[in-house]
Amino acid sequence: MTSQPGEGARSAQPGTPTSVGQQVDRERAAVRRADVALRSMGQPNAIARQFDFADGSYEWRRLFSELLGTFFLVLVAVGGGMVNTRFGGHAVPAAARVTAPALMVAAIILFMGTVSGAHLNPVVSVAFSLRGDFPWKRVPAYIVAQFAGAVLAALLLWALIGKQGSAGLTLPGSGISTITAMLWEAVLTAGLVSVILGTASGAQAVGSLAAIAVGSYIALAGLWGGPVSGASMNPARSLGPALVLGDWTAWWAYLAGPAIGAVIAVGIAYVLRGPGGGLSGSRAAEGTLGVGWRPGRIGLSEVAPDGPPHPPAPGPGEAG
Repeated sequence: MTSQPGEGARSAQPGTPTSVGQQVDRERAAVRRADVALRSMGQPNAIARQFDFADGSYEWRRLFSELLGTFFLVLVAVGGGMVNTRFGGHAVPAAARVTAPALMVAAIILFMGTVSGAHLNPVVSVAFSLRGDFPWKRVPAYIVAQFAGAVLAALLLWALIGKQGSAGLTLPGSGISTITAMLWEAVLTAGLVSVILGTASGAQAVGSLAAIAVGSYIALAGLWGGPVSGASMNPARSLGPALVLGDWTAWWAYLAGPAIGAVIAVGIAYVLRGPGGGLSGSRAAEGTLGVGWRPGRIGLSEVAPDGPPHPPAPGPGEAG
């Protein structure tokens, strides 16, 4: 049975129950989107999800970023000493062994710091949490990822060039006691974490070039502090290779020293800037994966579940 002419038009006329219901649904969807936008103002967010860092679906990316970043850092830091020993003791000069890890850290911060915050160091994760810039519940998984990256790097070096005695480990220098090495590591780490927290806070005019400040400190600390303790400033960098190579000489100095230094740095940051938890520090600590970013090809629009399509994904250089 066919419908009468004009029947379809009449059903869509303004004021009919169908059109009124559709209008109400559209208004409710608009209200929901506005509410999400207002509640997420000033927070790392994307259009598709309200809070990207709080969204567990991104967590695996962040943990992989920490694992991969720490892997590269330890590969360079430990590999320099092992390669040098393997090929005669002068293949990699002392200055190069110190500056290579610093340059690697700078590179990692620049290329994936916005994914996880590029902590690469358990005491940095703890320091960010003490400052209120990073949620405590995320710290254990970050630390596991960092140690896993360190262990994998040491295993790869062992597999490729074999064990080279104590080469690649961070150990007290000749005539240096374990306690002295611990205190030395505490002092060096206090400076490193102070630089990290300071540039993350946005208080300094370093901006996106914070990688240069952090990398520069690591290089400078290593150049003058390396002969005393190895200038590790990172429990994962020291204890990961110690586990693989089976040498636990003075291991606690490289756990306690950096931990003490990180706590001191948090105190320094409080004196200089007061409480943490600000927008800039949180973004630096947590990463901002999702800000101005959506997966998909350039030019394709993304349809929202309850609204019109999103604008095309930003092109290279346009992502926030």
